[in-house]
Amino acid sequence: MSLTWNQYVELCKPKIGVMIALTAVVSHMAVAESYSLTAILGLALAMMCGSAGSAVVNHFWDRDIDRRMPRTSKRPLAMEGEGQHPARVLWLALLLTVSGVSLALWQFNSVAAFHLALGTFFYGVVYTIWLKRRTWLNIVIGGLAGSFAVLAGASSVHPETYTLPMIMAVVLFLWTPSHFWSLAIFLKEEYRSVGVPMLPVVVGEAKTARVILGNTLLMVGVSLLPWVFHELGAIYGVGAMLVGLDFLRLNHAMLRQPDDRQIAWKNFMGSMRYLGGLFVFILLDKNWPWG
Repeated sequence: MSLTWNQYVELCKPKIGVMIALTAVVSHMAVAESYSLTAILGLALAMMCGSAGSAVVNHFWDRDIDRRMPRTSKRPLAMEGEGQHPARVLWLALLLTVSGVSLALWQFNSVAAFHLALGTFFYGVVYTIWLKRRTWLNIVIGGLAGSFAVLAGASSVHPETYTLPMIMAVVLFLWTPSHFWSLAIFLKEEYRSVGVPMLPVVVGEAKTARVILGNTLLMVGVSLLPWVFHELGAIYGVGAMLVGLDFLRLNHAMLRQPDDRQIAWKNFMGSMRYLGGLFVFILLDKNWPWG
């Protein structure tokens, strides 16, 4: 059975692609003295192509376990009768990845293209193929894909600029486990049923909740470094503290009731609110009229 257009779009995980593109665009705008709509759109498109390429690999590689998990059983390659054209699907992954990297190289520079390629590699190969089914560190190491999106966005403007982009990349690196392990608590039994060693499956909800809280504390501390080092101003600093305290409040609630799936879901959603808030305060700080 042939895949439909909508199913091909689903293979690309467009929601993740938008988040990766937004991460790169915010990093681009954070270090640029000025920016153009053409550059922002070109960067967003390049990042979404790279993200889509690795997402297609993820769908293809995980199709066997996807069909056994209720959350993913309706994915195109997991459904019975689908996924009978592996060559076509893998060619799509390669085409998307090469298109994204080529666009970044053509419109920006080799450093931005290299970071985009690394992000694609870490999600599609390091996380999906090498680590996901082997170790609870899967999402920790695989989470570097988001960090490379930050570095790609910043290097598209100034390949030689390091301080602010590196701090933001570390924040993204620390954000990913707090974000994903909250979801993993919510989906613990599904991951257990297919033998994927997410941290809650390996050590239980209570210990995972403690690790998440410690990780989030470290992340919030690192997120304040741009203010401490005068890379960003008070608008960002105060905003980062506010959204950090809100996320820590959710973490504390999960620590008190680690087996409550709804609280875990609130943490998962709260992690996205935290990251979105951080992005907003970065842009406000950089673009405040009298800042």
